Amino acid sequence: MARINVKRAYQLPSFEDGRRFLVDGLWPRGLKKADLNVEDWLKDVAPSEALRNWFKHDPRKWEEFKIRYYRELDCKPDSWRPLLKAAEEGVITLVFASKDERRNNAIALKAYLEARL
Repeated sequence: MARINVKRAYQLPSFEDGRRFLVDGLWPRGLKKADLNVEDWLKDVAPSEALRNWFKHDPRKWEEFKIRYYRELDCKPDSWRPLLKAAEEGVITLVFASKDERRNNAIALKAYLEARL
């Protein structure tokens, strides 16, 4: 059964995470590759730098951020299809670095992918 989790990069990896993928455009500060324990770093699935700079994790911009991010994802299906395939095969975890655990690109990406499962 497909299941998509999201987890902050600074939380310890666990067996329940399944396959882990970093979905940020920037590497999390202070973490080594071995500490993060991700299968792949999918930079292309992250929001564009322009969108990230516009959003700046402003809660008032969250709904508009999702609309704009989904438009970007619609234009680059090759960036998210590997995640969808992995989710169809089992549990995956989208790893992100943001301090905001409720409004970030991994949360938005999870909803985007789940709508396609």
